[in-house]
Amino acid sequence: MNKTIIFASILISSSAFASADVTMNTVNEKGVGASIGTVALSDSKFGLVLTPKLHGLPPGLHGFHVHQNPSCAAQEKDGVMTPALAAGGHLDPSASNKHGEPWGDGHLGDLPPIYVDASGNASQPVLAPRLKAADLVGHSLMIHAGGDNHADHPAPLGGGAGRIACGVVK
Repeated sequence: MNKTIIFASILISSSAFASADVTMNTVNEKGVGASIGTVALSDSKFGLVLTPKLHGLPPGLHGFHVHQNPSCAAQEKDGVMTPALAAGGHLDPSASNKHGEPWGDGHLGDLPPIYVDASGNASQPVLAPRLKAADLVGHSLMIHAGGDNHADHPAPLGGGAGRIACGVVK
């Protein structure tokens, strides 16, 4: 009986982060705004699948990253309030200090971009092969105004520009 309970506990704890939904909100210099939907996290044998169910975003490709801190609050930088700056930079636990592809050797928080259709909706899943859902707990997901070329040229951090949406992974 005790072995069964222990085995069941191990299964439950190991699958506790197998899937989760992260609520995403708009962000601006005043702080966190309205909810725009969720991003579902689910582990697969190929890595972490992030499935957005989002609305109200500008059409096109948007940079998408895991950021180091569990906060979407605005923060002051050089005397100016900056949207979601409290989230910190891209998740980079190995201190690679390199922006790169989601499958490469750069920031662990580098994800494939999110595609937003002409109606402002995002529903196309993306795959992060180096991550599991549990890796995101205690961090934040960030959507940037611009696309992401996964390089630091011609613009730093892929050219994603400002932060427009954020969600804390609990």
